[in-house]
Amino acid sequence: MVSGSVGERIAAYRRRRGLSQTALAGLVGRSESWLSQVERGVRSVDRLSVLLDLAKVLNVEVEALTGQPWQYAPNGSPLVDGLDDVRRFFSRYDSLLGIAPDDQVDVVDVRDRVNAAHRAYQAAEYERVVQELPSLLSLADPLRSTASGGRRREALASYVNAYAMAAKLLTKMGAADLALLSADRAASAAVDADSVEARGMAAYQVVCALLRADRAEDAEQLAVQMAEVVQREARPEQPEVISVAGALWLIAAVIAGRRTERGEAWRRLDQAEVLATMLGQDGNFAWTAFGPTNVAIHRVSVAAELGDPAEAIRAADAVDPDRLPAGLNSRRAQVHLDLAWAQGQRKRDADALLHLMEAERTAPEMVRYNVMARELVREMLARQKKSKTSALHRLAVQAGVLD
Repeated sequence: MVSGSVGERIAAYRRRRGLSQTALAGLVGRSESWLSQVERGVRSVDRLSVLLDLAKVLNVEVEALTGQPWQYAPNGSPLVDGLDDVRRFFSRYDSLLGIAPDDQVDVVDVRDRVNAAHRAYQAAEYERVVQELPSLLSLADPLRSTASGGRRREALASYVNAYAMAAKLLTKMGAADLALLSADRAASAAVDADSVEARGMAAYQVVCALLRADRAEDAEQLAVQMAEVVQREARPEQPEVISVAGALWLIAAVIAGRRTERGEAWRRLDQAEVLATMLGQDGNFAWTAFGPTNVAIHRVSVAAELGDPAEAIRAADAVDPDRLPAGLNSRRAQVHLDLAWAQGQRKRDADALLHLMEAERTAPEMVRYNVMARELVREMLARQKKSKTSALHRLAVQAGVLD
């Protein structure tokens, strides 16, 4: 069996089959730049389906590529208690069956509960929100069909907010099919709401869900086009619209980074910087966490995506997480995850471990459900020669990589 990292193994078996990077990438529906990054150790294979496709084309078992038993393959997030209940909710169609809610829906109550769920999500309390999601969506569902009069727009906004929150959580959990369904419901209601803010929020979640489903080209097209639409409506007195436009440019920059389009990635970050300057503060309007600090965090993220660890480390010097609004634990942890990835690219495992431990201290569930973090832990475990009582082993257990 070939030794080395997953990327090195893929490269060795590719050469053994006499395939070029262009040929192998095309056979698994990826770009040559993506495969180049994987083979160089800049990116991880973050979906089991892609790993299976690579193994099939290379005519080897998956374990030959991972060098690990099947249960340790880089296959995304662990199972989440309660996700089956969410799936069952999405299989119900009460409106088609004519099933009405037992009680009158209170728009204010729904709005408050949705806002609480957003706060829990941003605090990286994912498992708690998963448990509450079916009942919350059941409460929000009637808003679209029953609200009328002067409160209809408010009701539709709450409905969009509920399904946007569900989409971001399900994307985080790796349930791409449910995330796309949630985002689509938000998008349909956003059009009815006649709100550019709602349309932008919904589009952002569609983009994230498409990315999770490995449809990066579709995601990028929507992100850029919607960012341009929303930005045209942005005014200093409309912080929500500014923030949504900025968030769309940030996700568009991340996508460009994944495609190794350096110039385009920085251009999109600069567009977001203009909007952050217009906003003039680190806010959390429309649950975007958008502002100058979040733009600075994304400069670190994009540099890591580009495989430029030195730039990621330099960009991190401009980040002051204490400027973020209270409760944004996931944003604070993201800097450390990106720096861990950057240090991992340099094979500086001690430094990478320190950043992973800080991210885990700040937002434990974010590390547990982050594909990049879990794959980095696996790679570091493979390189480590120390005992099972080490800090890395303890982190691997806490992150769900090891039992």
